[in-house]
Amino acid sequence: MQPVLILTTTNSEEEAKAIANALVQERIAACVNISSPVTSIYSWEDKIEEETEYKLFIKTYIENWPALREKLKELHSYSVPDITLINTEQMNPEYLTWMDKVCDKLGP
Repeated sequence: MQPVLILTTTNSEEEAKAIANALVQERIAACVNISSPVTSIYSWEDKIEEETEYKLFIKTYIENWPALREKLKELHSYSVPDITLINTEQMNPEYLTWMDKVCDKLGP
């Protein structure tokens, strides 16, 4: 089982918490950390935008990537959410043991 870190942003703390709760309740993710507000500067529809967002750090397994990506798209208010998967090389073995207890592995 390969643990991964998935990142996304939302435009409100409430949305971030709703997404985090859904992912953990459905056992698609073991844990979701929500950061303090961050400033995002990006180009959208030929304009430079600056927004306050909340960053989510989602800990799960690569097997859950398809289901988690689809759930994020379903719950997210953005028409094109940033959903980035980062492969992890090493994690605390005790943390991985805990992840195994609280997070399902949905894929093959």
